[in-house]
Amino acid sequence: MPGDKRLSYFFCVQRFDCSRLIDSRRFPIADLADPRRARVVADARAELAADGCSVLRGFFSDDGLRQLKTEAEARRHKAHYSKKGRANVYLGNGNPARAPDHPQNVFLERTNGFVPADNFSGDTASRQLYDWPPLKNFIADCLDKDELFIYEDPVSNMIVNVCRPGERFNWHFDTNEFTITMLLQAAQSGGRFEYVPNLRNPNKECYRDVQAVLKGDRSRVKELDLRAGDLQLFLGRFSLHQVTPNTGTRDRLLLIMSFAEKPGMVGSYSRVKDLYGKTTAVHDRDSANQVRADELLD
Repeated sequence: MPGDKRLSYFFCVQRFDCSRLIDSRRFPIADLADPRRARVVADARAELAADGCSVLRGFFSDDGLRQLKTEAEARRHKAHYSKKGRANVYLGNGNPARAPDHPQNVFLERTNGFVPADNFSGDTASRQLYDWPPLKNFIADCLDKDELFIYEDPVSNMIVNVCRPGERFNWHFDTNEFTITMLLQAAQSGGRFEYVPNLRNPNKECYRDVQAVLKGDRSRVKELDLRAGDLQLFLGRFSLHQVTPNTGTRDRLLLIMSFAEKPGMVGSYSRVKDLYGKTTAVHDRDSANQVRADELLD
């Protein structure tokens, strides 16, 4: 009977102790009373307030990093690569009503790929970590949010970014206000994360500032030397960011987890189709009905 099959599956699922995936000695995120947790949260809040980015160095245990990396490597062949090969910073279409050098009409090379979320079943350590309440609550505290919700996009809520040798991810903004990234394998050279803090805000696109960066102004650009095992909290909705070309000989693998301030948030049909090569029924809704925390371009 169907019920028996579900019960059988339940007992076959391998359960991970998510706290063992993390260096819990330094990051006791499940223990709300531990003063070390409070210090990490305070430091992250200060860094995010300063420039929209905080990096928790060596967040994962050696075994945890190995497990997550193994899962990513086993699925990297499932990465989808956009056929467009070029994208603007909003990862959307151009705007014929704007000038040719307007940020909406400037298209940059984009060659990296994404392993969609539906490749990670409930028995993977990656999926169980994403669904683990202490992680979500810890992230909410670091971001100074009362509550966070699972990003309800079944294609893109938990993905792996694959940047093979010679590939890059162009300047862009994110759909959701904040993104949690976990570097599983760094490029041997290149593949650096660069960002421009707070280049736009919830009430203004700041096109002139965006245009300046696209024309080569690096006066506000910051670089991060991310290492395997680091966790990064990043306000990518407001800070322009990119991954420079991978000039090494191995793939750069990045696990990305997305959360939202409001329930029901999913990516737009066109963006999800382009980035991940597939959509579901939840993406067929009219874009006017999609949940967003602001009126900015995706």
